[in-house]
Amino acid sequence: MAGRIRDDDIAEVREKARIDEVVSSYVTLRKAGGGSLKGLCPFHDEKSPSFHVTPAKQFWHCFGCGEGGDVIGFLMKIDGVTFVEAVERLGEKYGVQLRREEGDSPSERPRGPQRSRLIEAHRVAQEFYRDQLATPDAIVARQFLSERGFDQAAAETFGIGFAPREGESLYRHLRQRNFTDEETIAAGLVAQGRSPYDRFRGRLLWPIRESNGDTIGFGARRIFDDDRIEAKYLNTSETAIYKKSQVLYGLDLARREIARSSQAVVVEGYTDVMACHLAGVGTAVATCGTAFGDDHARVLRRFLHDHEEFRGEVIFTFDGDAAGQKAALRAFGGDQNFVSQTYVAVEPSGLDPCDLRIQQGDAAVRELVAKRQPLYRFVLGNVASRYDLDRADGRIDALREAARLVSSIRDKSKVDAFAREIAGMLGVDVDEARTEVRRAANRPAARPDERPAHRSDVRAGQEPQAPPEPPRRQLPDLRDPRFSIERETLKLVIQHPSAVGRSAAGVGPNDFTHPTYRDVWLAVAANGGPAAGAADPGWASRVRSAAVDPAVSSAISELGVEPVRTSGDPAPSYVDAHVYRLQELTALRRITDLKSRLQRTNPVEQPADYNKMFGELVALEQHRRSLRELATGAQT
Repeated sequence: MAGRIRDDDIAEVREKARIDEVVSSYVTLRKAGGGSLKGLCPFHDEKSPSFHVTPAKQFWHCFGCGEGGDVIGFLMKIDGVTFVEAVERLGEKYGVQLRREEGDSPSERPRGPQRSRLIEAHRVAQEFYRDQLATPDAIVARQFLSERGFDQAAAETFGIGFAPREGESLYRHLRQRNFTDEETIAAGLVAQGRSPYDRFRGRLLWPIRESNGDTIGFGARRIFDDDRIEAKYLNTSETAIYKKSQVLYGLDLARREIARSSQAVVVEGYTDVMACHLAGVGTAVATCGTAFGDDHARVLRRFLHDHEEFRGEVIFTFDGDAAGQKAALRAFGGDQNFVSQTYVAVEPSGLDPCDLRIQQGDAAVRELVAKRQPLYRFVLGNVASRYDLDRADGRIDALREAARLVSSIRDKSKVDAFAREIAGMLGVDVDEARTEVRRAANRPAARPDERPAHRSDVRAGQEPQAPPEPPRRQLPDLRDPRFSIERETLKLVIQHPSAVGRSAAGVGPNDFTHPTYRDVWLAVAANGGPAAGAADPGWASRVRSAAVDPAVSSAISELGVEPVRTSGDPAPSYVDAHVYRLQELTALRRITDLKSRLQRTNPVEQPADYNKMFGELVALEQHRRSLRELATGAQT
């Protein structure tokens, strides 16, 4: 048995293997001063870079998690290989001839084929498939590419190949290159039935590569109608070197542009990646047969240099169908994985980047990415679009659904910003949106055993239990400064109805935003209004007695004894100023609601509705200004 690698050869590997070059294949590094480089640690999640590499000393260290070592240790940890495998890989890369000492020594290799052999098998397979694309049997594959705007140069750039329909072509080729059955099966290139056979047959193939360019798997597209496997795409199964949750197609080509621009575009398919790159969007990548998940985000962050000191962009492209909407929701759920701003780019007619390039050219693909919109706005807008926001119940239902969505995100620092966005989008009060988000966060998901009892659930002789009484709504404090004008006006009405008289003729319940104050006014109106109390000393008592809700009765008593904010009997100017200010605030709320509707209206697609609302907005603004002038004039 071959002995251990000689110490002087290991030392030569450490000397020649540039640690900054090796680490840069996995992490985007930037200058940190003092001859060091820094980036986001690949071994733990962080938002500020604490991973440092010092080329002069050939060491790396993370001040966040405490991991560190030399170039060999880095490769062992990040790729999960043994010491011997790491030395062999670096020796091969940097041209160091490795010699072994004589004598038997325990093998440090794990069971199964070496990683280097699996990588080599994929390299040989990729070259074989590439050459097969030029054969007469691959004419359908070449037509597929041509119909999608991909020429021979594009196929060569992305390493596209063709798997012959005959079931043992690659297997025989690998055997001729001295690969064992164990190695080809472990690599996922060959399957074992009664005899070994090629995993991919009669399919167009895309090589899936690590960020350093090593091929570790393939994505295979169905192109023949008589293919017995109906799945449109087949991907390499999980192997020792291929983990689909940690691989992004196109990252080997996109990594440098991602690092340079601090932007990544996540698309849904191999042809979409090709279309983007050929159209000039060189930051496009895609997942391989699985949804974009947390592990993909961690991989992408390393190359984005995604941290709090330098925020980039992550742009997701989705189809406009229901599946695309669902994918957007998943991406929104993982939004907090990034410090970078997240966006979504959806073509209005639902075209993916590949089809868009075919129909409208390269510029249209670039424009699609340029017209991105914030991901949270897209998702919340999708919620709002399913409800009639011109109806109060529609706004309430939309608010509840949007609040549930926002309350589910893990990064609570974003919740308040999203609550404000909901308020503006739906035309509701910001505090109302915040309250609903808090309520949704505290509301546990219903379990099957907590569903309401149905008649069929009740055993003979037993009465169903009444559902629990819903919690009473927590109202804002009556002394909250937001309601000071409402409070002072009602104090004038209750204490000095004769002074108010007919000045309040234009006041209605909608001028009061606090529910209790609104009910106080309704009690006042039910008893003839302020004019009725001008010559009736017992009027205020009757108003209080007419109130059914104890909270309203208590509020009327409170309003009747708290001094007004002016000495002596209030002057008509003082009363008028409060009435006008109350009505001005109502106009302001109507303006806010109308602006919200305008924001939801496309002036190009709905010009008549937009112009009508704009005219109403102008008239409301004029009315509000006139009320402000009247209120100001009354005070002077």
